[in-house]
Amino acid sequence: MQHVIQVTSTRVAEMVKLLENTFRAVNIGLVNELALMCHKMDIDVWEVIDAAKTKPFGFMPFYPGPGLGGHCIPIDPFYLSWKARQSGFECRFIELAGQVNGAMPEYVVQLIGEALNSTRKALSRQGATVSYTDPYVASLVHGVETLHSMTTADALAKKADCYVVCTNHDAFDYDAIVKGAALIVDTRNALKSHAGVSIFRL
Repeated sequence: MQHVIQVTSTRVAEMVKLLENTFRAVNIGLVNELALMCHKMDIDVWEVIDAAKTKPFGFMPFYPGPGLGGHCIPIDPFYLSWKARQSGFECRFIELAGQVNGAMPEYVVQLIGEALNSTRKALSRQGATVSYTDPYVASLVHGVETLHSMTTADALAKKADCYVVCTNHDAFDYDAIVKGAALIVDTRNALKSHAGVSIFRL
């Protein structure tokens, strides 16, 4: 049953919301850094998290990803950090988490490059053609052009050099994707039940 939690002021209420978002941002930053570390050490970060979350207390699972979107997590903690600096306080955890999270898109591009290199293809900014499919985002701006979402079937029909899973949508038929794609970079562990040398996981 939902009910209202009262606090003593609007300042406290605003700090509550900022704490919630900052808590997530810092923990996502931690697990993103762990993912980078595990990649270097040849350890499956997803297996590590799955095993750690079996502990019945003292652990809450967070998962790595290709970057942060939306308003709450990537922006609100930096607002809090900025406001804290006005009071003479430096938020080191927030700033460090922001650096780690902000570097994840570049790391994913690096991972795509490694995947393409495994098939003797090179990633080129000048020669790369980008398209996407998302049942909830009809279009998005990429540089100076507007891209429109394709159906999964149309995307697979293009026979792209590499497919990248950035969001784990229930609407996607991952069996069909694995069957139809020659090379996949999975940043969300969406293909955890699939195996193969053509799947590169974050």
